[in-house]
Amino acid sequence: MSAARHPRTRRARRAALVSALCAAVALGATACGPTSGEAKAPTGPFGDLTGPQIANKAIAATKKADSLTLDLAAKTTDGPMKAYLAMDTTGKCAGTLTVGTTGTAELIKADDKDVYLRFDEAFLRAQGEGESAEVQDAIIKELKGRWVKTPVTDPDAKDNLELCDLKTLLGDFEEGINFAVKGKETTVGGKKALTLTEKSGGETTTVYVATEGEPVILKVVAAGGEEPGTMTFTDYGKPVKAKVPAAKDVIDEKKLG
Repeated sequence: MSAARHPRTRRARRAALVSALCAAVALGATACGPTSGEAKAPTGPFGDLTGPQIANKAIAATKKADSLTLDLAAKTTDGPMKAYLAMDTTGKCAGTLTVGTTGTAELIKADDKDVYLRFDEAFLRAQGEGESAEVQDAIIKELKGRWVKTPVTDPDAKDNLELCDLKTLLGDFEEGINFAVKGKETTVGGKKALTLTEKSGGETTTVYVATEGEPVILKVVAAGGEEPGTMTFTDYGKPVKAKVPAAKDVIDEKKLG
């Protein structure tokens, strides 16, 4: 069986990765969604704006983004998950996905027709788990270093592309917040930022908002919960470098054995 058609392993791992991303977005929504309480209005960046006012301003600015890069690291019940994806609102997407402690897949979506995936050896061996050594070696020989081309309409491709939907990602951040504690000034990736914090039970969610230029969200950190994680947003407004791989490096999924 080919690595690109090992449904039980691939779908289980992909579902876990999608779950991790959604969980991380939910962490952001927890800090940026409607809650209850009163907020103080200390001075500092953003003048006399309160924590809730800054949060809503940041959410509105972030949702206007037509492109950005997401750097996600989260711990889930399925294990550690990582994603580094540049994406835009036209559907272009490029980056890497890592499931567990080993195994990374590269992803490219340059148009509305196909998605291209390239797996490292650790990922391919995981795909062939339970198969004989001969089958695993055949998988490596066939796919290592090559891009697997799949139509975007394919169910497997749709699962992968859930990670690349910028409109959905940004849509999960809700305006209307009425509680957020205004914190200290710091930097995120060399950019000045203000922290906004919310505590709920044993979980603390911290949102870092840019204090120069557009007040976009630079990072969301959730700590203390069942699925802690960090999302960092960079490269706002930058073109996504998603180019179709050279034909010699591509294998059509339909032609796999």
